[in-house]
Amino acid sequence: MFYECIECGSRFDISMSLYTCPDCDSLLEIELDLESVKEKIDRREFERECVTTWKYRPFLPVREDSKIVSLHEGGTPLYSCDVLAEEIGVDELYVKFEGGNPTGSFKDRGMTVGVTKALEYGADVVACASTGNTSSSLAAYSAKAGLDCVVLTPKGKVALGKMAQAALHGAKIIAIEDNFDKALKLVRRLCNERDEIYLLNSVNPFRPQGQKTIGFEISDQLGFDSPDRVVVPMGNCANIWAIYKGFYEFRETGIVDEIPKMTGIQAEGASPVVNAVKDGADRVVPVENPETLATAIRIGDPVNGPKALLAIRRTEGTAESVTDEEIVKAQKMLARLEGIGVEPASAASIAGLKKLVDMGEIDRSERVASVVTGHLLKDPEEAVDVSEPPVEITAKYDEIISELGL
Repeated sequence: MFYECIECGSRFDISMSLYTCPDCDSLLEIELDLESVKEKIDRREFERECVTTWKYRPFLPVREDSKIVSLHEGGTPLYSCDVLAEEIGVDELYVKFEGGNPTGSFKDRGMTVGVTKALEYGADVVACASTGNTSSSLAAYSAKAGLDCVVLTPKGKVALGKMAQAALHGAKIIAIEDNFDKALKLVRRLCNERDEIYLLNSVNPFRPQGQKTIGFEISDQLGFDSPDRVVVPMGNCANIWAIYKGFYEFRETGIVDEIPKMTGIQAEGASPVVNAVKDGADRVVPVENPETLATAIRIGDPVNGPKALLAIRRTEGTAESVTDEEIVKAQKMLARLEGIGVEPASAASIAGLKKLVDMGEIDRSERVASVVTGHLLKDPEEAVDVSEPPVEITAKYDEIISELGL
């Protein structure tokens, strides 16, 4: 088990606390000895065990089990969505509902591993920049671990449900008069200059190690098989890489045969990775002043953009952007056809899937898994704003009958 730079290929000992490559400052990835992992797995027992994040312990880079910090994350539903599939135009569609995690988003998978590593490295404080879900999750897991938590966030641009979680769990919240990208630069400097503070944004290579269990679970819940394609919303872009890595490690250890085509969706007002994919570019050019109602993916300079490009291109996947109007339509469609309530950023994957089917980029015969990353109650104000208001009448039975047209 070691760090490996995705750019220069340098390797470093896992005993050191690193965020980026000491040689070239590029992103690091955690690489496992997969032959050793394979030897630890009893396939029959593995198939019987209940689906949770820590079911996949042999694949998770933790050295001291006694330091594991868990709120029983993972094991989220994989819904078969036949009505939605027909509406979108595919034969087989599954929705992986990450709103079922303890704090209501996929971030909990990364934090169970990340905060555990903070304890292993002897940190006193954990910190992040956040548009909401990262701060909610980090605040909860740091509280469980007995660590102090610092959050930098863009002033006035975080959904109420997420801010309430971070505050209630006791995080020190600092709102800056700028956007997420600036907040991330500041918190990275803070953690680089203060050894006692451990950075838990997705530039930390251990976060995606927890998030790759989404890929493990999708295949597990499909009978240890892979869908043809996985569609994922992209903000800071760690998740699409992490899910790809999950399928890759399952393939390399003989658990599945194929890796799905990784397909990333961004909001039109914050789509630097989509631009790079469509332009055939080697690097992601930041978008200045990103804007979208989907606050969780309102990121113009995604730190994991290079990893997202690798995941998409290695799997012959693609990327697409969607408008806010398309996101809201998909959010309502998912809620009203399948009973699944998600925040706007989550609905981007559904909106993007429909757009790509309509464009002919995704064939009807494909078996598709769409990841929805956060619960509806993460952003309740948006849900109220885009829905029909209550009908107000006097408290009379006849008026109710009249209003219902009965």
